[in-house]
Amino acid sequence: MLHYPRAGLLQDLSPYPSSPLNWAKARPERQRSQRPATTRSGCLCFRGLHRPLDVFAFAFTPQATKETKRQRRGLAGLHSSLQICHCGYNNNLSFGLPYVDQTFTLKTLKMFLLLLILNLATLLDGDLHSEKTYSPTGNGNNSFPWNKIRLPKHVIPVHYDLLIHPNLTTLTFSGLAKIEITVTQQTSSIILHSKYLQITKAAIQGATGNIGTDKGVMILEYPPFEQIALVATEPLQIGHNYTISIEYSANLSDSFHGFYKSTYRTPEGDVRVLASTQFEPTAARMTFPCFDEPAFKSKFSVKIRREPKHLALSNMPLVKSINIEEQLIEDHFEISVKMSTYLVAFIVSDFKSATKMTSCGIKVSVYAVPHKINQVDYALDAAVKLLEFYEGYFSIPYPLPKQDLAAIPDFQSGAMENWGLTTYRESALLYDPEKSSASSRLGITLVVAHELAHQWFGNLVTMEWWNDLWLNEGFAKFMEFLSVSVTHPELKVEDYFLNKYFDAMEVDALNSSHPISTPVEDPAQILEMFDDVSYDKGACILNMLQDYLNPEIFRVGLVKYLSRFSYQNTQNKDLWNSLSDICPADGADESKVQNDGVCDRSKETISSSHWTRSKFHDVKTMMNTWTLQKGFPVVTVTIKGKNVHLQQEHYMKASSSSPTGNLWHIPLTYITSKCDDVQRFLLTTKTDYITLSEEVEWIKFNVGMTGYYIVHYGDDGWDALIRLLKENHKAISSSDRASLINSVFQLVSAEKLPITKALDLTLYLKHESEITPVFQGLNELIPLYKLLEKRDMKETETQLKGYLVNLFKNMIDKQSWDDEGTVSERMLRSSLLTFACIRKYQPCMDKAKEYFMKWKHSDGTLHLPTDVKFAVYAVGTQTDEGWDFLFSKYQLPEFNAENDVIEAVLSLSQNKEKLQWLMDQGLQDNIIKIQELPYIVTSVGRNPEGYQLAWKFLKQNWQALVKKFELGSRSIAYMVTGVTNKYSTKAQLAEVKGYFSSLEKSSLELRAVQQAIETIEENIQWMDKNLEKIKKWLQTNSKV
Repeated sequence: MLHYPRAGLLQDLSPYPSSPLNWAKARPERQRSQRPATTRSGCLCFRGLHRPLDVFAFAFTPQATKETKRQRRGLAGLHSSLQICHCGYNNNLSFGLPYVDQTFTLKTLKMFLLLLILNLATLLDGDLHSEKTYSPTGNGNNSFPWNKIRLPKHVIPVHYDLLIHPNLTTLTFSGLAKIEITVTQQTSSIILHSKYLQITKAAIQGATGNIGTDKGVMILEYPPFEQIALVATEPLQIGHNYTISIEYSANLSDSFHGFYKSTYRTPEGDVRVLASTQFEPTAARMTFPCFDEPAFKSKFSVKIRREPKHLALSNMPLVKSINIEEQLIEDHFEISVKMSTYLVAFIVSDFKSATKMTSCGIKVSVYAVPHKINQVDYALDAAVKLLEFYEGYFSIPYPLPKQDLAAIPDFQSGAMENWGLTTYRESALLYDPEKSSASSRLGITLVVAHELAHQWFGNLVTMEWWNDLWLNEGFAKFMEFLSVSVTHPELKVEDYFLNKYFDAMEVDALNSSHPISTPVEDPAQILEMFDDVSYDKGACILNMLQDYLNPEIFRVGLVKYLSRFSYQNTQNKDLWNSLSDICPADGADESKVQNDGVCDRSKETISSSHWTRSKFHDVKTMMNTWTLQKGFPVVTVTIKGKNVHLQQEHYMKASSSSPTGNLWHIPLTYITSKCDDVQRFLLTTKTDYITLSEEVEWIKFNVGMTGYYIVHYGDDGWDALIRLLKENHKAISSSDRASLINSVFQLVSAEKLPITKALDLTLYLKHESEITPVFQGLNELIPLYKLLEKRDMKETETQLKGYLVNLFKNMIDKQSWDDEGTVSERMLRSSLLTFACIRKYQPCMDKAKEYFMKWKHSDGTLHLPTDVKFAVYAVGTQTDEGWDFLFSKYQLPEFNAENDVIEAVLSLSQNKEKLQWLMDQGLQDNIIKIQELPYIVTSVGRNPEGYQLAWKFLKQNWQALVKKFELGSRSIAYMVTGVTNKYSTKAQLAEVKGYFSSLEKSSLELRAVQQAIETIEENIQWMDKNLEKIKKWLQTNSKV
C-alpha cells in the first residue's frame, strides 16, 4: 500500500508538503440501520438497542468499560454486550421467542438464565478485559474459547471458495465462504476473524460428512478482537482436513476498507455506484470470515454475482460466466496462487479498459471509469516496462497470467498491491498529456513501480507479521526508485530519493519514533506502522546496504531471498541471512559461492576498502543496529593534521531526553579536497580514527547521502565546507550540497551549531541552480517563517520572507512560463514560480495575474502551460471573484486532472469564510469528496489566516473524523501533525495537550498525538533559543 504525494514538492510552500506520507483519505463509516431483534435460520439474538449486531454469537462479551453509570443499570447494561445465536437448520420458535430451535429445552433455558446472572456479575464486578487477553466467565461449555488477539496456529486454512453477491442498489452483499482447513492439534473450536458480518448458517464438514448436523454448529463472538469461534459437537482430529461453510450478509462499507461503495459522476451528471475492496491490513474479515493474518496463506477461488451491465474483476483471470437468472450473472475466476487474505481483491463496476502484452506474455490492463479511459495510456506503458524490468532483475517470472491496474474514484491511500489486481487513487494512475503536470507524471510512474514491486516483495514473499511491515513497504519504496531509474531515465528519480532520507529523519529524530521492526498487535497499532519509518527509513537503509555490499551482490542476495521463501512468510533474519556470503558471479546460483563464503570479486572489493572480510559479511549484526533500535546516529568528525577522529552518538534534539547510548554499525564514506575517489570505513564503536595520506583543506563524509546518518564537522570543519560552497559549490555533487543544508539545520536543533552558522551556509544558494539543493534550501527556510506566522511577528517574518525571495531572485527571473525542459527543470520552474507568487514577488505576480485574467475571460478554455498553473491559480484566487470562478471549474469533468492543484490554491484564500466553507464541503462528501478532507484541513492549517480555523475544525469534528478515517490511520495522523506542527508557544502547547487529554485514552496514546506534542515542545525551545539570533542576522544579511 502506498501513500501518494500531492501537488507541490516543497514543504509549506504550497499547502501540501513534499514527502509522500500516508496522506490517507477515507470516506465516512455509514450509520448502520438498526436490525430487528430477530434473526434468520434459527437464531435467537439478545442484543443492544443502540449497538447493532454484526455477527451472531452464543457468548457473553462484557464490554471493556468502567462506567459506573452503566453498571448501575443492571440488566440494562447487558443489552450492549450479550449476543446469542444457535445456528441450526430452518428451526422455528413455539414459545414466545421468535425463531428458537425446538430443541431449546427448559434445561437449556435455565442454563441461559444462569449465563445472564453470571454475565451481570461480571459487569458489576468491573472490567475483566485486558489489552491482550480475554477471560470471560460463565458456563465453561459456552465461554469464548480463546483469549489472545492473535489466532491459534493449530488450524490452518488451505483453500477458500468464496461466492460474493453485491447489490449496488440496496448497498448490501451476501456471501458464502467455504474454507478448507487442516488441523494440527485436536480441538473442538475453530477461531477466525469476522467483523460486521451477519452470519445466517454455519457448518463444519469432515471427510465422513457433516459434524454436528443434527444440532448445528455453535458460533461464539468476541467483538473486541473481531473474532468468532465455531464450536463443534465433537473434537476435530489431528491431520484431518475439514471444510467450514458459512453463509452471511452485510452492508457495503461506506469507509475505504472492506468491501466498500464508491461513486462517480458522469459528464452528463448521473451518479453511478461501484463496489471495490481494500483489505490491508485487517479488513478482509469485513467481507468474508477468514484467518486474517498474513502468515495464513491460502489459495482462493472467487465467484462474483453481478448484473449484466456490470463487470467483475478479481485477482485471477475470468474462467467462465454463468447466467443464474435473467438479470444475474455469476463470474468464476481461476484459482489463485497461495497468498495472504489482505491481497484478495474484487471490483464490480462499469469500468472500461485498455490492454497490452509484455514480452513474456503477461496481459496488462488498466481500468477506469468510461469517460476517463483516454487517460490510461501512460500508466499502461509504464506498467509493461516495469513488469518486464522486475522479471529480469529478480530472475523470477511474474507468477500470474495477468496484471490489472484499476483507478478507483474513492480511495483512501495512494494505491494497493492486491496480487494481479492493483488498485489506485485516480490521481495516482490517470495521466492527461494536455493537463497533467510533470510532477504528476513522476508520481504516477513511482506509484505504479511501487505496487508492481510488491508483486514480489510482499505478495510472493510476505512478512510473517505486521511488526516487520518494512520488509514489504521499505523494499517497495526502495525498488520504485531503482526500477524507474532504469525504465524511465528521463525522470531522473535519483534527484528525489534523497528526500526519503530527510523525510524519515524528521520523524525518526523524535522520541515518539519507533524501531523499524516494532511489536504490534491490535488493528490501530498495525495501522500506525504505515508511516515514514516503515516506508522511507526502510528504503534508506536498504539503499545504504546496497552501497555497502555493492549493487550486484545486493541483487543476488535479493534473488536468493525471493527464491528461497517464495509463497512463504519471513522475518528480518531471513533477509539478512540471504544477503550474507553472496557470490555475484553468475546470478543466484549458490554453487558458485566459494568454500569460505566469499567469491573472488568480493575479495577484490574488500581488499580495496577499509572493511575487513568478517565485518563485510556480518550483515545481520550490522543491520540489526538499524532495524531494532529507533533513531539514527550523528558522527562528529574532527581533523587534526592527517588524523581524523570519529565519534558516534544517538542524534537527539535539544528538547529530547538524555542520550540513549545506542551504537550503530555505520558504513562511512568520504571524499577530501585532495581525493574525490570515495573512501570507506566501517565504524562499529563509539570512537575510532582514520589516518589520511596527506593533510586536507576539507573532508566530506556520507558521500551522496547514501548512509542513514548525519555528520557534524568539529573545530573549523563547517567553516571550511561553507567556504567551499561559496567559492566553488560544484566541487561536490548536488546531493552532497543538499545533505549539508539538511545536516546544518539538524545540528542547530541538536544545539551543536548556532543558527547563524546554518544561515551563513544558505547564502551560497544565490548561485545554486540544481533542483535537489534548491528544494532542500526552501524546505529548511520556509518552515522558519511558518513558525513566525503563528506567533504574529510580522516584522521579522517579513524580513525573513524578503531574504528568501532575494536569495532565489536570480533563479526565479530566469524561469520561462512554458512547459519546456526535463522533468526536473519543469518541476523546479513550477515550484519557484509558485513560491515567488505566494511571496508576492511583483514581477511574478504581474505575469500570473495577466495569465489568469486571460484564462478567466476565455471561460477557462485558454490553454495554460501546466508548469505555471499553480502559480497562476494561486494569484487568481486571492480575490473572491477569482476564487469563485476557479471553484466553478473544479466541479467540471474536464478539470478533473487539475483537482489536486485547484484544491491546494483554494486553501490559500485570505477569506476565512471561504476556508471554513471549503472544510465543511469536504466533510459533507458531495461537491468535494471526503477523501480530500485530510489535505484540505492540513492546507488550511498552513494558511496564516486559517490555522486557527483548522484546529477548531479538527476539535469539533474529532469523533466524526475518527469514525470516517479510523483511529491509527495516516489520515488522522496527517491532520493532527499537519495542523499543529508549526505551533511554537506555551499557550498552543497547553491547548493541544489539554484537548487530547480530554479524549479517550486510545486517542491520547496515538503516536501522531505524541509526535505533535513533542514537535511543539521542540519548536518552543528552538524559537526561545534562536529567535533573537535570527533577528540580528537578518539585519545584516536580508538584502543578499
